[in-house]
Amino acid sequence: MAPSRKLRAVVVDDEELARQLIKEYLEDHPRIEIAAECSNGFEAVKVIAEIEPDLVFLDVQMPKLNGFEVLELLEDPPAVVFVTAHEEFALKAFEAHAVDYLLKPFSPERLDEAISRALQSSHKRSSAAGGLAAAARPPGKKLSRVLVKDGNRVTVIPVEDIDYLEAQDDYVAIHAGGRSHLKQQTLSHFEAQLDPEEFVRVHRSYILNIRRLARLELYAKDSRLAVLNDGRQLPVSRAGYSRLRELL
Repeated sequence: MAPSRKLRAVVVDDEELARQLIKEYLEDHPRIEIAAECSNGFEAVKVIAEIEPDLVFLDVQMPKLNGFEVLELLEDPPAVVFVTAHEEFALKAFEAHAVDYLLKPFSPERLDEAISRALQSSHKRSSAAGGLAAAARPPGKKLSRVLVKDGNRVTVIPVEDIDYLEAQDDYVAIHAGGRSHLKQQTLSHFEAQLDPEEFVRVHRSYILNIRRLARLELYAKDSRLAVLNDGRQLPVSRAGYSRLRELL
């Protein structure tokens, strides 16, 4: 970064006092320009995509969307300083290539260190967010919702509403309630995140919510079809059939 260039920053925290404290501390940093502040994750996704800041001070745990989910929804994420009261997320924060990780309550001097790192850093986090949002879930807790971004619109899909997931090249089509949503992700990622008691990989290209299964039909020798409650049919491999038999 050029020595004289200012960093345009966005402050994201659901607590007004926390946002105010960061802004007060930043008043002593002429190289930092506060471009916007956001009180929730949905607002942050919209604002960051629109104004393209250089730096975001981002809380981890917020209602509606947590900090890691915000990053997953950004196509070209800026540099990030995580600001949170939860130290257990530090490792994942740095896996997300965070500039720094501030643990509340922090001192002005500690913020100074983060600012110095931000001014020296020109890297951006990879847009391949992968499973970062899993870091904000308690250990052992499975995925409860899927977030899909289409333009400025964010759709939140509770996993219980999903009928099945289908691999489509570099994307996964999430079929839920008669609609399909594309998310750039792998089917193996979802297989690892979803509850195996509820979702079964029935084929290399399909994961089925077993609550949607009406019956299994023999299609050919060693080949079966899963017939859903609404009549849709999915191919079932031999390995997928073995997994289904263990649960049914």
